[in-house]
Amino acid sequence: MTRPVLYTCAGSRGLRATWAAEEAGVQIDLNILPFPPRYLAPEYMALNPLGTVPLLLDGETRLTESCAIAHYLATRDGFTALAIAPGEPDYGAYLDYTYHADATITFPQTVYMRFAIFEKDKGLAEAGVAYAKWFHKRLVKVEQRLQSREFLCADRFTVADICVGYALILAQNVGLDDGVPDSLKAYRARLTARPAYQRAFAREEAGRAALGQ
Repeated sequence: MTRPVLYTCAGSRGLRATWAAEEAGVQIDLNILPFPPRYLAPEYMALNPLGTVPLLLDGETRLTESCAIAHYLATRDGFTALAIAPGEPDYGAYLDYTYHADATITFPQTVYMRFAIFEKDKGLAEAGVAYAKWFHKRLVKVEQRLQSREFLCADRFTVADICVGYALILAQNVGLDDGVPDSLKAYRARLTARPAYQRAFAREEAGRAALGQ
């Protein structure tokens, strides 16, 4: 089989993919791009006209959605414990929380970052604050789910935890942590203590340092 190539920016949603690769033991070629790549690495646009990260290339396979890439890497060589197969208990919950992570939780974070951080001089900071509140309110589903369990699905660590966990990591990195419940901070601490996460984070940071960012 070909060796997958992952293009991403350190600490971006692509961390889900880098982390999943480490958890699954899939060897990938990791290409860390300067942020934002559409301006600082214009040659990347030839690979991904959207200019977004991550991008996974694996032979003829091309994926640009971070949660999809994480699931793909966890199942590339067959289902592993990182994924939940059809017919297995919590299969539906696994799908739901994996999609929920980006569509419902990370989405308001990215809008907050745009208006309150990257474009704060354009007078849209109030909109950013509104989306921050949206993000915090949307955490209730995950908070309730974890009241009586260590992980989101099937009593084991899965891609759903990677995808939701990244949103909590991002919250800490962009100033949204005050509204994160203590129970979810403890959950995040358990996830980021995993050796595979530590390896993924170190790989991305090494790539960032090589760029001088």
